[in-house]
Amino acid sequence: MTKCTVIIPYYQREPGILGRALRSVFAQTHADFDVIVVDDTSPLPAETELREFQLEERARITVIKQPNAGPGGARNMGLDHVPADSACVAFLDSDDEWAPKHLGTAVAALSLFDADCYWASIGGGEEFYYHFGVADLAGAAQMTRLSDDPPIVEIADLAGTMLKNWSFLHLSCMVLGQTLARNIRFDAALRLAAEDVLFFYDCVRNARRCVLCESIGATRGEGINIFHGMDSDSPQFLRQQFNTWVALDHLENRFVHRPEDRASIEVYKQTARNQALWGQARLVKTRKAPQLKQLAQWAWRDPKILRSALALAVGKIAR
Repeated sequence: MTKCTVIIPYYQREPGILGRALRSVFAQTHADFDVIVVDDTSPLPAETELREFQLEERARITVIKQPNAGPGGARNMGLDHVPADSACVAFLDSDDEWAPKHLGTAVAALSLFDADCYWASIGGGEEFYYHFGVADLAGAAQMTRLSDDPPIVEIADLAGTMLKNWSFLHLSCMVLGQTLARNIRFDAALRLAAEDVLFFYDCVRNARRCVLCESIGATRGEGINIFHGMDSDSPQFLRQQFNTWVALDHLENRFVHRPEDRASIEVYKQTARNQALWGQARLVKTRKAPQLKQLAQWAWRDPKILRSALALAVGKIAR
């Protein structure tokens, strides 16, 4: 069988979350895998979650402890420790769960279609309403069906498609071939948002071939989630939106883009500006001081946010 290494970045406070994720790994129909859990200075240590597993299962799990570096830094640590005999790498967030056939379908698809990047669809609760499945792209992208069972497809312009809306992509549904796993890394400085988007795009642009599966490969859980765990008027929210803008700026400048792709990137950048400014407006409305230092840092990098702030102010006056 084809050996695969599973990388799980871990930072949780509630017991049982990591155990649930690991049980879904050990329930896979594809049995040739090892697991790397990167304990990113979790408040609840990873070892406490391993006690329920049999000795032979625990022998397949390597726990790496590191000073807190955020999700990108944790995944990079895992990638740096993938054994040489692993043919592919799969990611699983510690609060998510895999469907039993996820790994087997991914490994088979990568081999059969000579691909080195794979995504399945993601499932989840109402909190993740913005996610949608690969099958929902049928009317919006040029799609070629490669297999009916499992339902494997290829999108002719995957890079351009994801720049319009990347909510069909998720790390817990992503499996990489050996070459990408050795050469692509996360931007660990993007601790609050969008490090996954930049990684996705790097992989898509560097892959020989990408294939996708319409079936659900993973289900989103509800552990600690930095992106959803803050109010829009909290100090961290502005940094999060700035993080997103920075990731998009890196993405824009790292590759040569067609005009329509640059337009898609700018739409996402403007969304980040608007979200940030709306959050600051709520602070002012509740008679709290806006985060002027952080806004000045943003404006230094991106003068367009000043025009966006002016447009927001004019709109409020007009109303």
